[in-house]
Amino acid sequence: MRNPTSSSSLSSFVASKSAKTPRSPAAVVPLSEFGREMQAGLARTPRSISPKFFYDVAGSQLFDRICDLPEYYPTRTELRILGECAGEIAGQVGPNAEIVEFGAGSLTKVRLLLDALETPKRYLPIDISGEHLEAAAQRLKADYPALVVQPIAADYTMPLVLPAPMAGSGRRVGFFPGSTIGNFEPEEALAFLQLAARMLRGGGLLIGVDLVKAPERLHAAYNDAQGVTADFNLNLLRRANAELDADFDLDGFAHAAFYNAPRQRIEMHLVSRKAQSVSLNGERFGFEEGETIHTEYSHKFTVDGLRALAVRAGFRPGAVWTDPEKLFSVHWLAA
Repeated sequence: MRNPTSSSSLSSFVASKSAKTPRSPAAVVPLSEFGREMQAGLARTPRSISPKFFYDVAGSQLFDRICDLPEYYPTRTELRILGECAGEIAGQVGPNAEIVEFGAGSLTKVRLLLDALETPKRYLPIDISGEHLEAAAQRLKADYPALVVQPIAADYTMPLVLPAPMAGSGRRVGFFPGSTIGNFEPEEALAFLQLAARMLRGGGLLIGVDLVKAPERLHAAYNDAQGVTADFNLNLLRRANAELDADFDLDGFAHAAFYNAPRQRIEMHLVSRKAQSVSLNGERFGFEEGETIHTEYSHKFTVDGLRALAVRAGFRPGAVWTDPEKLFSVHWLAA
């Protein structure tokens, strides 16, 4: 699929629909981080917004549904690797570990890791969606009563101070599953890994990475038949309407995702179905038919490419585990 950089190349994605009557512009009010970034993202060319804002409560729940879709191979493949290689992974981590999960979400995958580890000491899940995280952490506490669980509602891409290690704890090990590293631009991925290497010094990072594969397989994973990924993408606009008093016409935008082979990445966009304007915090933004808001990249890696990136960030690459089809990989990076 071609890169959607012009109105003509994008108009084939969508059909025009009639416009809704917009609401009166809202009064200018102080904005949240989401509001500031949404306003800035609509003002820039090309338009874009960080994928971290997908994950309000509704977005987090939609992503959990995506992970169960038949087309979406990454989650079940990574879970298979974690389950089948649990003993080897536990050997790398060591006893009494403190686990720091970046972008913890629903805490599903970490259960496989915790079950395999020898007397894990503490679990520190970090996620931007505080309400979703707290609910998941409470469920985990009930299932692992001997484990200290301390959820941290924060943006894990920003520097933060973790609690001091507990007495008698072993290595501090980061857990970064789901190939979330692929959502970063290359320079952002390097910056995050450098931050993680400093935070985890003396321990390591266990990271899940999606591998380069046939474009058809990738296209299906981000364009599921049930339309859950489309709803997940459009939920960003639904959230803006609810939290920022914006007036996005949800029927006026369509989900589009395609594989950019030269850059080894999936690109996800919201495509305007028609010429329209949107109000946010008293400012109006015009859209031409076919114009897009870029919402996510999902870069794919080779094993050697990820290892080279890790070395640049200050890690020492160790064991790598993959599935038989080489769809996905899990890496141990010593810090």
